[in-house]
Amino acid sequence: METNKLKVTKEYEKLSDDLKEQLKLVYPGGYSRHLIKYTNKDGINVSALRFETDDKIYLIRMSILEAERIVEEDDDFDDDGQLKEEVRDDYEERHSDVDYLTDNDNYDDPYADDVD
Repeated sequence: METNKLKVTKEYEKLSDDLKEQLKLVYPGGYSRHLIKYTNKDGINVSALRFETDDKIYLIRMSILEAERIVEEDDDFDDDGQLKEEVRDDYEERHSDVDYLTDNDNYDDPYADDVD
């Protein structure tokens, strides 16, 4: 994908339901291990989840604790923090026309086998 995209910083709660579903397809093992840290325009260190679409790069602000809470409270994820297979199948069908998700069809979460 091209690098001259509009960069948008947003709170998770302000994302549309469609974007939340797509985010789950890209990060089916949860968000906390994929957060990046950066310094915002005010010089404050923050963490966010990077999510790229065809026309935008989203930085979705969240701390590790918030990322874990979001997954824990979301019924789409199982008790181990993994996107439920039936939910994943539904979202993949629902968003099958979204080109930027086709690169993630066989997403391999490098942390999926980690045992805490």
